[in-house]
Amino acid sequence: MDKGYKRPTMRSRELRLNATDAERKLWAQLSARKVAGVRFNRQFPVGPFICDFVSRTAKLIVEVDGGQHAVDVAKDASRTAFLQSQGYRVIRFWNNDVLERIEGVVGEIERVIANMPSPSPSRKREGDS
Repeated sequence: MDKGYKRPTMRSRELRLNATDAERKLWAQLSARKVAGVRFNRQFPVGPFICDFVSRTAKLIVEVDGGQHAVDVAKDASRTAFLQSQGYRVIRFWNNDVLERIEGVVGEIERVIANMPSPSPSRKREGDS
């Protein structure tokens, strides 16, 4: 099936190797299921976009934005609309919030995860009553 785009694996790798200070600081908090036991991937492709941090099981995307995002609001809005159409919730933080208030950022991510509906329970095994 042709999705109309190619999976940007090489670009994802490049972005991981050249992460911003804010992305590195937040990754140190999110890696290894440190936040609410949820697994995140960094610089992960969703459709034609590469997202900063993605939890596929929680259907949550965390974006860390620099000053350029204040200028191109319409582009971010259409990107967010696409990601939401794929079933993801998108939350955004400014670089300076991550760098200066990491505890508050992590607390907000934990709050969002706690308030998300839990995934559908797996089907019942045969023989279980």
